[in-house]
Amino acid sequence: MILHVDMDAFYASVEERERPELVGRPVVVGGTPEGRGVVAAANYAARKFGVHSAIATATALRLCPGLTVLPVRMSYYAEVSRQIRDIFFRYTPLVEPLSLDEAFLDVTGCESLFGKAEEIAFRIKQEIKQETSLVASVGVAPNKFLAKIASDLQKPDGLVVVRPDEIQSFLDPLPVGRLWGVGKVTGGILDQLGIHTIEQLRGLSVETLRQNFGSQGEHFWKLSRGIDDRAVVPDREAKSISHETTFATDIVEKDLLLARLSDLTEQVMRRLRCQKKQARTVHLKIRLSNFRMITRSRTLPNPTDVTAEVWQAGKEMLNNALSSSHLHLRLVGVGVSNLSDGSEPRWVQQTFFDEDDQERQEHAKQRKLDSVTDAVRDKFGSTSLSRGNSRLQSRTADRKD
Repeated sequence: MILHVDMDAFYASVEERERPELVGRPVVVGGTPEGRGVVAAANYAARKFGVHSAIATATALRLCPGLTVLPVRMSYYAEVSRQIRDIFFRYTPLVEPLSLDEAFLDVTGCESLFGKAEEIAFRIKQEIKQETSLVASVGVAPNKFLAKIASDLQKPDGLVVVRPDEIQSFLDPLPVGRLWGVGKVTGGILDQLGIHTIEQLRGLSVETLRQNFGSQGEHFWKLSRGIDDRAVVPDREAKSISHETTFATDIVEKDLLLARLSDLTEQVMRRLRCQKKQARTVHLKIRLSNFRMITRSRTLPNPTDVTAEVWQAGKEMLNNALSSSHLHLRLVGVGVSNLSDGSEPRWVQQTFFDEDDQERQEHAKQRKLDSVTDAVRDKFGSTSLSRGNSRLQSRTADRKD
């Protein structure tokens, strides 16, 4: 059996824990409205006013005038996340983190030691609460897909169990929007077909689904039957670091897309430097409005932990991958792999001129800039400082409202 553990309003809950006077009041973690910031997380009191992650902070304040806005403290959230992950490892070595606030756990081989999967889930919830004063929701099911849905159904503080003989009765009443990959466009097509629940979608043949959704049709056919064969992949030592975001409204302006890519690159590189690693391969991932996925990768001449070098590679791949007809995007992501500890010597093409010295000087300058930026963000929050090309991202957020 698989567990999906998802911390409830994680960033905001950590801040409430540190400042008890905020409990019960609407709180968000994110950028300032003056800096055209974006909400990174909202507690449940704020969500009652329609405030949620990825909207502009200025919009959140209009929806909820009494809102408390706190800066992001990513390094501290990562520290709390490691404490929670240590609890997971008490029960199974098969832990696959998805982000700081959620992970899959395979407890199939551990039930003889700790009891049934639902008992393990309950104990994990209890230990997280006792040791961190935070609340988690857990889904327990035969596979990742079902566990992920289950963890979300009774938030906050939920525990939902889907047994093997209950899969179809669990899925059938749910709206088709619960299936991975069903967004606004796909949902509109299904609505035209009169399909609103997973049970109704399950009644369609795989041929009909393929005709309407291409290769994605078989994916929907399998999910509607609860089929998901992916294993839980342990990640004790990261082989790659990535961030991606899915837009509520398709992005059609390249400058907004580049701004979001810049922000994601900043997040990836800050995590890389926190791990004292360097990366040599840069990855780009974009999904078009028709769900076509485009991926690109580029291997750099040298391992690097410099934001500007990875940003340049990502920007060039994005420009090369897109044409004007592609500018209806649902998702963008950036990642790095081929990680090393930074001990590999930096190679520079020798020339008769001084370009090699200039390159070394520019590299050193950018590393110093990253170091200063990290220090400022560690002290004042991750939204306290951003590069000029990141400021456009708030326009993207405004479009989501």
